[in-house]
Amino acid sequence: MILDRPVAPNPYDYLPPVPSFTVTSTEISDGDALDEAQVYDAGNRSPQLSWEGFPDTTKGFVVTCFDPDAPTPSGFWHWVLVDVPGDVRSLETGAGSGGILPAGAFHVRNDFGTSDYAGAAPPQGDMPHRYYFVVHAISEERLGVDENATPAVVSFNLAFKTLARATLLGTFQH
Repeated sequence: MILDRPVAPNPYDYLPPVPSFTVTSTEISDGDALDEAQVYDAGNRSPQLSWEGFPDTTKGFVVTCFDPDAPTPSGFWHWVLVDVPGDVRSLETGAGSGGILPAGAFHVRNDFGTSDYAGAAPPQGDMPHRYYFVVHAISEERLGVDENATPAVVSFNLAFKTLARATLLGTFQH
């Protein structure tokens, strides 16, 4: 069992402030527990996501899922989808889990070491973990990284190219 520890802060509070827009899902309600379909050792399927209200100057999107509550100093990246075209407004269920990606979009390796969506996987008995599903509206058609980039490099580039950010929070505990 993992010992009680402080809750990690919202990592997006430490980035340069940007406007927000709306991201919704047919499978996740903001602040509620994730369904087994989004859990690594169950369905391991990326959720359906739709977004609207982003700036008119948006040229592309990056979609991520991050767990700041992982028992590591750096949290845990579950999903990093880069270069989603600016005319895309949604991803279908499973798009990050072997489904069809929008033309030009690609994954970088998550912290499991795979280039796809990897579902919630907190240690057994640990506190509830938060999973930040975030859509970043970016000022460029391409973020300027390739499939060999790390999530940290993607995040660094996002700090300079994000016009707005939409967040949907899911939780999970074994």
